[in-house]
Amino acid sequence: MTVIDIPGSKSVTARALFLAAAAEGTTTLVRPLASDDTEGFAEGLAALGYEVERAPGAWRVRGRPAGPAAASADVYCRDGATTARFLPVLAAAGHGDFRFDASAQMRRRPLAPLAEALRTLGVDLRHEGAEGHHPLRIAARGVKGGAVTLDAGQSSQYLTALLMLGPLTAEGLSVTVTDLVSEPYVGITLAMMRSFGARPTRAGDVFTVPPTGYRATTYAVEPDASTASYFFAAAALTGREATVPGLGTGALQGDLGFVDVLRRMGADVAVTPDGTTVRGTGRLHGLTVNMRDISDTMPTLAALAPYADGPVRIEDVANTRVKECDRLEVCAGNLRRLGITVTTGPDHIEIHPGTPRPAEIITHGDHRIVMSFAVTGLRTPGISFDDPGCVRKTFPGFHAHWENALRP
Repeated sequence: MTVIDIPGSKSVTARALFLAAAAEGTTTLVRPLASDDTEGFAEGLAALGYEVERAPGAWRVRGRPAGPAAASADVYCRDGATTARFLPVLAAAGHGDFRFDASAQMRRRPLAPLAEALRTLGVDLRHEGAEGHHPLRIAARGVKGGAVTLDAGQSSQYLTALLMLGPLTAEGLSVTVTDLVSEPYVGITLAMMRSFGARPTRAGDVFTVPPTGYRATTYAVEPDASTASYFFAAAALTGREATVPGLGTGALQGDLGFVDVLRRMGADVAVTPDGTTVRGTGRLHGLTVNMRDISDTMPTLAALAPYADGPVRIEDVANTRVKECDRLEVCAGNLRRLGITVTTGPDHIEIHPGTPRPAEIITHGDHRIVMSFAVTGLRTPGISFDDPGCVRKTFPGFHAHWENALRP
């Protein structure tokens, strides 16, 4: 395993689609991620009346700073959290009557802090079912702006959505954050907003966004750091080497910090301006690590952990309980199915060394569970999945790519 071609970042692609739709002019996205989540986002934009052209390797979006062209729309957000959280905010900045719904899995995921913040800003938002969850309706009449307080302790996406709204408001936006998880994702948002001509600033817990609007651009999407974590973990486990070009010292994504965890466990890691390389050394040490800022890679480490020479304790990951599934308990349950001793608490998981036995992994339809436990399967033949196809959410070609990358 040497050079690995990782698809574009889901997080970057979703933000780029929002920003392109809001910008003056036509934006070209280079190497965007083509997956169920991002295609669902693009189809949601089309339902709202935006023009989106998708060709292999390049998507073009004609922006509409005034908001959706459609006077009314019924948008289905599939399983996509970015779609389900970002598109209602984009629509709120325009004028029209819009309904948003999502899959049963996404309906279970929380939305209340974002919904309440929008209401504070004067948005007419109503939930049709359970309060704080999809489906919802928005009677959009533009957003004046102002000051709002937000709890982003469950998801940084709430803050990202509001920040991206700021330049589209009449008077700008000030957001005071009382709690924030996955903070590096907010760094992605701020950097990308600046690439599209906005001027957000931060002073401690207060984010200020003036009403600048956005300008179209050509934007290259970097490889997905969360997806790269599986291949980096594979190298650390097998004693081989994995290089991901385009994901180096200038990368936006905080999940590249996963390689620092692997370094602490004993792997050799080199991060250069051109890419990142991980090489296994034949040893994996146990450790205690706080993964609050890189919690999407928690399942990757959990699946690797049984092969360490001591316990692996992952802390401050309570927010993983409200992802596509309760990832903390699902990881624990699957590790126990493999015969591994695991304990959990409200915000942590501790995994003891052991020899995993073959078993079927219960995925709960979560793409990250499949891709993470594919790492375990490198040393434990016979591991299978009840829903291997759920990887289409972020990496439709994962299984073939994984097999090709691991060939001698």
